[in-house]
Amino acid sequence: MSSVNIIVGSQMGSAEYVAEQLSDALNNQGINSQLHDQPEFNEIDQQNTIWLVCTSTYGAGDYPDNLISFVEQVSQVDDLSHLKYSVIALGDTSYDTYNLAGRNIDALLSQKGAIKVAQRLELNILDEALPEDTALAWLDSWIAQTGLK
Repeated sequence: MSSVNIIVGSQMGSAEYVAEQLSDALNNQGINSQLHDQPEFNEIDQQNTIWLVCTSTYGAGDYPDNLISFVEQVSQVDDLSHLKYSVIALGDTSYDTYNLAGRNIDALLSQKGAIKVAQRLELNILDEALPEDTALAWLDSWIAQTGLK
């Protein structure tokens, strides 16, 4: 069975909290997950795993500080066709750069040949529902799409 590596990009903690909730839920369902809140490309398993990138957008559409080095490392890789991934993007629709970091990492991984196993989940922090509640409600359909269970 595959595992899930949750790669976190969080400046103020929202994406980290969503990622922690998802990791707990996956583990409770018997799906091995590991959180990476200071991700280093070469330290994260790329075989028999799915990367779930959970990132907020910071500033004017930028990556959170803890994700910048990881993105630079991914940019240097030529071929990620062996890698499966999904993206959860958190943002605020009052900004014209809404979820830009999530959209950009999605595009980068796709450009490098990685296989997207589910459409990007975009979370608006202005919604009435808490982002982690929306993500948890989405999780079962994501698990079904990925074939993890």
